[in-house]
Amino acid sequence: MLNDETKTVAAVQSPKKKKAFLKELKQNKTLYLMILPAICFFIVFSYLPMVGIYYAFTKYNFKGGLFGSPFIGLKNFEFLFKGGKDAIIWTLTKNTVLYNMAFILVGNILQITTAIVLSELLGKLYKRFAQSVMLLPHFISMVLVGFFAYNLLNYEYGSINGLLKSLGRDPINFYGEPGYWKYILVFFNSWKGLGYGTVVYLAAVMGIDREMYEAADIDGCNVFQKIRYLTLPSLKPTFIMLLLFSLGGIMRGQFDLFFQLVGNNGALFNATDIIDTYVYRSLAVTFDVGMGTASGLYQSVFGLIIILTVNFIIKKVNEDYALF
Repeated sequence: MLNDETKTVAAVQSPKKKKAFLKELKQNKTLYLMILPAICFFIVFSYLPMVGIYYAFTKYNFKGGLFGSPFIGLKNFEFLFKGGKDAIIWTLTKNTVLYNMAFILVGNILQITTAIVLSELLGKLYKRFAQSVMLLPHFISMVLVGFFAYNLLNYEYGSINGLLKSLGRDPINFYGEPGYWKYILVFFNSWKGLGYGTVVYLAAVMGIDREMYEAADIDGCNVFQKIRYLTLPSLKPTFIMLLLFSLGGIMRGQFDLFFQLVGNNGALFNATDIIDTYVYRSLAVTFDVGMGTASGLYQSVFGLIIILTVNFIIKKVNEDYALF
């Protein structure tokens, strides 16, 4: 009896919802037309390609194509997880997550610090000049960044080793010693992203109510107290929002950064290999489509779990800062 009543209510409400949707669509047709290109973009480039997930469960060959290749179930994933604690997927995941966490942490600290320093500068001309100089690396191709890095770190002709030789010190084989690269990669990533991130935080600083600073001046606060009790708390919403956006791609390594600086240098793979570079080698070198797709699927699912978990925690702490 209850099920029949529920079905009747649903049948009555369904036409009403449809009419309400059509009415809203008619009233806001201009707005819907404006977002139509974005909807088409995501359908074509994000949702339709998801059919390719099937590659992860096949041993792909050109003759069979997508649906004609032999179905092998989870064997591609078994290879990734084979070896227990020493499995290649754990090394890739560890490198990807830790590098991205370092990029996010170091990058945001430097960007916030630089934005606050620029906001405190009095000279407008120098401030604009400094902003322009810091923003330039953002527009430099990662190919050029790799070229700069090679000329700095090359064993025989690099600038750093040239300086060490002139001081009577032994040169360092950067491209043969994995230990240096966790610092090198973080440095170049922070250098390249400093200007763009600083502009974002500087805009947030400029948006803070100036009357609060005037009241702090009247109360006798010095510059460090104003930064601690006014500027930093006001930047908290911007920081959390950018943090969530960054965590959404924490499983997506900076492929162009790693590939251009490290390339296919096997001596550095243990310290610098991430999921993106492994997928690239699977497709471009060995052309193992199934293995590459399995790695990419694992990357996407793991990244989704991370962003949902972090968003859930932030929602529990302060619902206003959560993305959804």
